Amino acid sequence: MNELKNWYLSKTVWGGLVAILASCGNLFGLDIAPEDQSGVVDGLTTLVAAVGGLVAIWGRISARTRLR
Repeated sequence: MNELKNWYLSKTVWGGLVAILASCGNLFGLDIAPEDQSGVVDGLTTLVAAVGGLVAIWGRISARTRLR
C-alpha cells in the first residue's frame, strides 16, 4: 500500500478532469456521453504513459553522466 505514483498516471484524476471538461463543454454545445468519457480517460492515460516513457528515454539520451 506504500506504492506512490505520479498524479498524471491516476485514472481517477483524469476521470475527474474529463468530467469537468465534459460539463464545461455542455456550456458550449459539446455533449460527451458518460460511456464516451470512459474511453476518453483510457485514451488520455495511455497517451500520458507513452509521453512519460519518451521523456524518460530522452532524459537518458541527453544526460551528461554515464551509467555503470
